[in-house]
Amino acid sequence: MVKLFKNMDHGLLFVTVLLFGFGLVMIFSASNIVSFMRMDRVPYYFLERQAIFLAVGTVLGGIVLTISTKSYRWLSRLAIVFAIGLLVYTHFFGRVVNDARSWIYIGNASFQPSEIAKVIMIIWVACFYEYRRKSTNIFSSGLFPLAIVGIIFGLIFMEPDLGTGLIVLFIAGFIYIITPLDSTLKYKTLAIGVLFMILGAILYTKGDLTALFNERQKSRGDYDNPCSEEKFYTSGNQLCNGYIAMNNGNLTGKGLGKSTQKYLYLPESHTDYIFAIIVEELGYLTALFILFLYVVLLARIINIGRRALTDRNAIICYGVAFYIFLHIAINLCGISGITPMTGVPLPFLSYGGTFAICLIIALAVVQRINIETRLSFEHVSRVKRKSKR
Repeated sequence: MVKLFKNMDHGLLFVTVLLFGFGLVMIFSASNIVSFMRMDRVPYYFLERQAIFLAVGTVLGGIVLTISTKSYRWLSRLAIVFAIGLLVYTHFFGRVVNDARSWIYIGNASFQPSEIAKVIMIIWVACFYEYRRKSTNIFSSGLFPLAIVGIIFGLIFMEPDLGTGLIVLFIAGFIYIITPLDSTLKYKTLAIGVLFMILGAILYTKGDLTALFNERQKSRGDYDNPCSEEKFYTSGNQLCNGYIAMNNGNLTGKGLGKSTQKYLYLPESHTDYIFAIIVEELGYLTALFILFLYVVLLARIINIGRRALTDRNAIICYGVAFYIFLHIAINLCGISGITPMTGVPLPFLSYGGTFAICLIIALAVVQRINIETRLSFEHVSRVKRKSKR
């Protein structure tokens, strides 16, 4: 394990620990009032649970560090079948939370299969396209993986969880674009994809598809002018209170723990809207520093991908970077009112067990790739030194 730690990307590890540690502090600050006043629990209830999730993720991440990426090809096949099976089980037997059947409960513990499916899909698609990179068969190499991704999207969409489903589609599309496949194969597959998009647009404009969305999702789509008199107490309440929180913060904030909007004005203060609480308590300067740390983290992951020894490992790194970037972009666009808030958590900072564990595992995979790259370079250097003697 010492050898593994030595060959990890220590910059990436430092930023990861720093963000998760800061996230724990802010989860406690943002959730203690909700925990005590709304849930009748101790103020540090969510802090304890998140700490447990991070401990579990760290153990699983340590196990992932010991697994060679050479075994990812057959492991990812089993994992993608397992992920689809979990989503099918969730569709029929999952528990409904916030109007979506997205959770599986085992005793008092629960997890969200759709979050697990994201990370598994990144690894499986990367392994699949590396194996098929020289193929020009449109059906087996172009459409088959996209069909699998379509099944995953459909199962998540039916929960219904449109935000997570779109992230799955975007990640798969991004990976497909960057893979070193035959250009003709890409053009054919993209053409078929565009036809399906046009068909979907026609169905959307000509038919009434509102029945596919529940009331909670419909209300999220009504985010224009949220602070107006008619929307403040309905569809615009949460977004407008988020604006108020960020306006209260100014440059340096009101002080850690001194948010007023977390006093039940902002319902999702420790999950979707935790960034608004960070701005209110610690100000825009701290928010900018967090964004800087995100840029550093993504740059480290991309750099590991650039130095990776195989296309598979490079694609996995780029996929994980895009996965994290999408979560950041969608969450921040949601709280700023640029797009609807879809319930996508902010990486490292939002409360959420399944997402935190999956994020740690994804970063452990990236670290494993970096370990293998460094060990290979060290081996080559040793061979060169021996040959000179």
